[in-house]
Amino acid sequence: MIDDLLAASDAKPSLDDADPYFLGSIVLVKDDDDAQAEVVDGQQRLTTLTILLSTLRGYVPDAFISPLHERIFQKGDPIKGTLDQPRLTVRDRDQEFFHKHIQKLSTAQDLKALATDSLPDSRRNVVQNASLFHERLSSLSESARTRLVQFVDRHTYLVVVATQDFESAYRIFTVLNERGLNLSHSDILKSEIIGKIPDSDQNSYTHKWESEEEDLGRSDFADLFSHIRMVFAKTKARESILREFRTAVLAQMGDGREFIDSVLVPMSDAFEVVKRADYKAATGAEEINQLLRWLNLLDNDDWIPPAIRYLSNPTTETHNLRRFLIDLERLASSLLVRRVDVTRRIERYGRVLQALEAGTNMFDETSPLQLDDTEVADTLKRLEGDIYSITRVRMYVLLRLDSALSSGGASYDHPIITVEHVLPQHPADGSAWWSAFTDKQHDFWVHRLANLVLLTRRKNSEASNLDFETKKEKYFTTRTGTSPFALTSQVLATEEWTPAYLWHRQEALVAALRDLWRLH
Repeated sequence: MIDDLLAASDAKPSLDDADPYFLGSIVLVKDDDDAQAEVVDGQQRLTTLTILLSTLRGYVPDAFISPLHERIFQKGDPIKGTLDQPRLTVRDRDQEFFHKHIQKLSTAQDLKALATDSLPDSRRNVVQNASLFHERLSSLSESARTRLVQFVDRHTYLVVVATQDFESAYRIFTVLNERGLNLSHSDILKSEIIGKIPDSDQNSYTHKWESEEEDLGRSDFADLFSHIRMVFAKTKARESILREFRTAVLAQMGDGREFIDSVLVPMSDAFEVVKRADYKAATGAEEINQLLRWLNLLDNDDWIPPAIRYLSNPTTETHNLRRFLIDLERLASSLLVRRVDVTRRIERYGRVLQALEAGTNMFDETSPLQLDDTEVADTLKRLEGDIYSITRVRMYVLLRLDSALSSGGASYDHPIITVEHVLPQHPADGSAWWSAFTDKQHDFWVHRLANLVLLTRRKNSEASNLDFETKKEKYFTTRTGTSPFALTSQVLATEEWTPAYLWHRQEALVAALRDLWRLH
């Protein structure tokens, strides 16, 4: 949210010309004669905005502090005998904490003094978000902070939908969140673009357009236009996709025929190859398709614009495409492991697109496609630490690691793949595990690569606490007695599971990933 708000507030030279920033709809239960409302949908946005406004009080000129305070607290009325009260209250068990540490003016030092490890998740998340706001705001100039305050107050909007009972509120919430067959931006653009083509060519170009849409399917075809916008604009969208598509893409075209022939058709064909992992060539196609399959397993599709930009070039050779995808997957994996946020991720891919357009040697070490020494070191540090706790990271990293250990020969099309701990997360009192591991050693190793394996079965909480030998025999094997995963087969061949062995295994596994992604 903070990245989006800052980007939107800076989009126009004058704040008076700023476009509205839409935060979606919220659903309330509210009686007409009652000032208070209960929030059915929108709690996270309202809470995050309250944290932001509360934090901003410490970073704005004195004249802004009182008006900001009034947006956090409704001013009391001495005639009515009412006191200042917060405009937003969270659930009862968290409200006192939220009031004391957020709504009242607290500093970054106050938050650092809190022992967050002992806090419930909800309160720890509040503190972490407030701390992030403090960190980001402290790095901004005073004018940027002032502009942000004014933008949030004057140009940020929510649509409020209110009803008088929870049953109807829930129905509204369900309708708002269901996906119907709405008119997509590709439908609107089709009407605009085809409509401006001379009558004599409209039928043939309508056929080209609809053929591409049929090949991709309606959903993917709509996504394609966002990717094309990124290829041309090379920045995160700050306005509507329609407006940005018109200015960034169509304004550079002679007419609709040029757009369809030189952009839509080649990029649609490239997107189909990327999404289906269906590259065809006399040699080397399977390795390229395997790289595309890996990329499609990532938790985001921000890598797609550079991929379709490179692939849609008619002069692209299979050898260079393979090198490009190897490096693109390396970059995307590093961004995933380092949990780089979406704004910085898109900025990086924008620089890759700029380099492609400039004809830069993408394989030179200074290319934005390549990792610098700091990024390599940070990626390795993350791989050496707690991998399990980050859900979106752990499965991808473990599958890539397993593929490296099996020299790419393993198959990962099993209906169920789960991640299991060898050393259990919570060994029972008196368990044999405690004779091999101290509390400190357990906490150190339990979520690291060395202690994780892949299984083709659902988790079994009872089996997960078995001793090592029984667990290998009854839980880590399949009906055939073997495992399809190299990671798990290594464990089956191991006689003991000790801290000393885990040091050795951790070094070997991290080394395999270091070689796979060239993290040297």
